[in-house]
Amino acid sequence: MAQNVEASERNSSEGSIQEKTDIEKAPAVKLQDVVNDFDDPNIDKEAILLEDDSPYPEVRSAVANTDDPSMPVSSLRVWVIGLIWAMIIPGMNQFFFFRFPSVNVGGIVAQLISFPIGRAWAKFLPNVKVFGIQLNPGPFNVKEHVLITIMASVGAGSAYATDIVAVQRVYYNQTYTFGYQWMIVMSTQLIGFSIGGIARRFLVQPPSMIWPANLVTCALFNTLHSQVYAGIGNRGGISRERFFFFGFLASTCWYFFPGYIFQALSFFNWVCWIAPNNVVVNQLFGYSSGLGMSLITFDWAQIAYIGSPLATPWWAEANVAAGFVFFFWIITPILYYTNVWYAQFMPISSRTSFDRFGNEYDVSKIINDDATLNVMKYEQYSPLFLSTTFALSYGLSFASITATLMHTFLYFRKQIWVQSRRSMSEQPDIHARLMSKYPQVPEWWYATIFLTMFVFGVISIEVWHTQFPVWAFVLALIISFVYTIPIGMIQAITNQQIGLNVITELVIGYALPGRPVAMMMFKTWGYITMAQALTFTSDFKLGHYMKIPPRPMFWAQVVATVVAGTVQLGVQAWMFTNIPGMCDSDQPNGFICPSTQVFGTASIIWGVIGPARQFSQGQIYYGLVFFFLIGSALPLLSYLITLKWPNSFLKYVNFPVIFSGTGLIPPATAFNYVPWTIVGFVFNYVIRRRHFSWWTKYNYVLSAALDSGVAVSAILIFFCLQYPRNNTIGADTIQTWWGNTVSFNNADGASAPLKVLAPGDTFGPTTW
Repeated sequence: MAQNVEASERNSSEGSIQEKTDIEKAPAVKLQDVVNDFDDPNIDKEAILLEDDSPYPEVRSAVANTDDPSMPVSSLRVWVIGLIWAMIIPGMNQFFFFRFPSVNVGGIVAQLISFPIGRAWAKFLPNVKVFGIQLNPGPFNVKEHVLITIMASVGAGSAYATDIVAVQRVYYNQTYTFGYQWMIVMSTQLIGFSIGGIARRFLVQPPSMIWPANLVTCALFNTLHSQVYAGIGNRGGISRERFFFFGFLASTCWYFFPGYIFQALSFFNWVCWIAPNNVVVNQLFGYSSGLGMSLITFDWAQIAYIGSPLATPWWAEANVAAGFVFFFWIITPILYYTNVWYAQFMPISSRTSFDRFGNEYDVSKIINDDATLNVMKYEQYSPLFLSTTFALSYGLSFASITATLMHTFLYFRKQIWVQSRRSMSEQPDIHARLMSKYPQVPEWWYATIFLTMFVFGVISIEVWHTQFPVWAFVLALIISFVYTIPIGMIQAITNQQIGLNVITELVIGYALPGRPVAMMMFKTWGYITMAQALTFTSDFKLGHYMKIPPRPMFWAQVVATVVAGTVQLGVQAWMFTNIPGMCDSDQPNGFICPSTQVFGTASIIWGVIGPARQFSQGQIYYGLVFFFLIGSALPLLSYLITLKWPNSFLKYVNFPVIFSGTGLIPPATAFNYVPWTIVGFVFNYVIRRRHFSWWTKYNYVLSAALDSGVAVSAILIFFCLQYPRNNTIGADTIQTWWGNTVSFNNADGASAPLKVLAPGDTFGPTTW
């Protein structure tokens, strides 16, 4: 049988017209027989292979199964427009990164605005050569558009290493030179690129690696360029272009209400309005520091804060929802109201840490001048306490680490082995065969990037006082390498990425206790090397779907990442210099730095105090280490049950997603997950099942329209209504009316604990 399958794959790689005719004449072939290397919940097992296209309906609806190799790609206008976006988008995102709620200005904004700019360039600029380069190579095509968007988005998110710089400044009063900051950011952003090159064989070429988030982008590209292909279907109604325009316009206009005029529509904790001073009600139904049982929000920015629910397969969303309900609506209240971990003296959900007096933990009281732990001061001051949701999120992270390795071994080992020996032209997928025509990126290009960035890393940790040895740097990279393909496969199938931040914190916390800066560096190289590898891989998949030659893609990604990281450092330096009260919890413009708070708290837990004083036997949070065992045991148990009953619902259960799906809590809160699940259920289960032709034509276009509208509207609100006059526009009118204050003038907004300490009283153990 194996020989027959291999022969079938070799024959299918030819991609000829004759082959397609033969397939159509042959008896119907089940898709499962052609592409299945594991039990894939995304695939339609009853579908019949009638044409040379993807076996996945999501991919067919968003991606064309044709290519025109004659289209110009790496043109002058691509580099001019792309580099401009590589400065604007990352700069904006760095600006919003320190604000809550944060709005991520994604590549969709560049995707939209680049379209008329590219068309205008093609129409008005002369067709002449400048230094042998064509100024206007003809009509603005979809491949140029894709490359511009990739340049805009590859470094769009805030560089993780900028949080090292921010925490050093805010928590430890350390401000180093721009050269140090630049080498740290470049090394952490680009060193994973070499892994991304290796991972393409496993994460890009197989058709089962669908990368759901990319499908929204592909659908928008094909909509803007009026691409017609079989996967759209033949449903009538308005065109995708008009549907997108109406959705974008509606989203832009509507966001002015939850984003500025009537903010209670965003933080719609309506139950708390009825009983604003009842602490238990506010803890269960609140949105700011509660468990989000009020269920509803009318703000797409909050719904999509953890990613668009329209882009994630429902079975994966159901796993996230099941994990959320069980751990945050059942386990969390049980732990809190039984006062496990002295939880009742703190809010039920918070992104900060606390001392035994019930105040925010003051790290300056336990460190020496060089930011290392002073044990005597620590024993005089306080152990560190976490809110219940924060502590539980660490346990879930422990479980996700072991569950990922176990799940990958049990379910993906066959596919990894097959892909390690299969060339691109041998892939049972039309898109891989079309891409096999283009020259691939030489391996030494990736090696050069790796060696250069490795040297940058060594220089930055050795020249400046970081207390971070080179051996720890190498260990961090090894952890990243090991986890890239397992985590990448799960993300490519479920749209959920598992973070390595906690496991890296645990390792370095035991290896180098009492060194917060070293901990942050180890965590960044250990986690972000993997995350960046998957970012580049995701873009490679986008290029794979849109048939972008790999070599122009390589250079566009590298150059844009360097430009983006440099711009972000400049923006961050400007913000800390010019915005008053930066990172204060009551900063009037919302620049409370939520991610920096979490990063800083983690540096205290793992770097200053160390895991030995938190998670070792006899310590407060020792019980959480058993999540490592739970994470490895449950996937094995599920796998053994599915061997006995292969058609049971357990084949849809994905424990790495269950454990890691709520990984953005904190800084996200519970109410980001509840509406996300509801919207995902409506669109990706109800509508997809009952109105599949509508879903096929419009679902991903709607997601792009809503994301784009919110991003543009948030920018307009901030720069037109909030930033001018230091946020005093409407200070005594619109900012203070009931609709903008009712959500926060309650126990939820005040982050009230169940038990309030009398002045001078303490809680917790007597010795630590």
